[in-house]
Amino acid sequence: MTSAAAPVLPPTHSLFEDILALLIGAIFVSLGIAMFNQAGLLTGGTAGLAFLIHYLTKIPFGAVFFTINLPFYFLAVRRMGWRFTVKTFCAVALVSAFSGLHPQFVHVSALAPFYVAVIGGFLMGTGFIVLFRHQASLGGVNILSLYLQDKYGIRAGKLQMTVDVMIVLASLLVVNLTALLASILGAVALNLVIMLNHRPGRYMAV
Repeated sequence: MTSAAAPVLPPTHSLFEDILALLIGAIFVSLGIAMFNQAGLLTGGTAGLAFLIHYLTKIPFGAVFFTINLPFYFLAVRRMGWRFTVKTFCAVALVSAFSGLHPQFVHVSALAPFYVAVIGGFLMGTGFIVLFRHQASLGGVNILSLYLQDKYGIRAGKLQMTVDVMIVLASLLVVNLTALLASILGAVALNLVIMLNHRPGRYMAV
């Protein structure tokens, strides 16, 4: 009787591949954030909270986003390990920096809110997938979503969509109805990308 074939181990990402992925993911996410900011929209998660504080206080989004994420690294270290935490810290720092740099290079006189919601949402969702597949996230709700998916099988996209919609609804205090509806559409677009592309067993590289 022949023995069962040994399981094929997934390929491991090199350091260069991880660095490149963090840059690409952060650029995609931060470009979507910059578009949302110019159009006066919001998103969910810690980025949504950062948008709310930014609109209310005029403190730069990048500074608020970086600061809000600091408490979540404790959970990341305990539940996801140092490797994940360091990558996530770098990704958050890059997004915080790039979100303020994009407006220096890209100038658009007007942006249609619903167009920005779809395109920006797809951009951010794609950026999240790049980060997820290299064992990184953007802190906050992303850390919680990934942990619950790994531990209990709860789909990260579904959980994040629920949280995101709740945060966006709270944004009615600072944006008008059109911006609110566009922001909800953006949250759906972002999480649709995650739900379709971030499933256990679909992508094995680590």
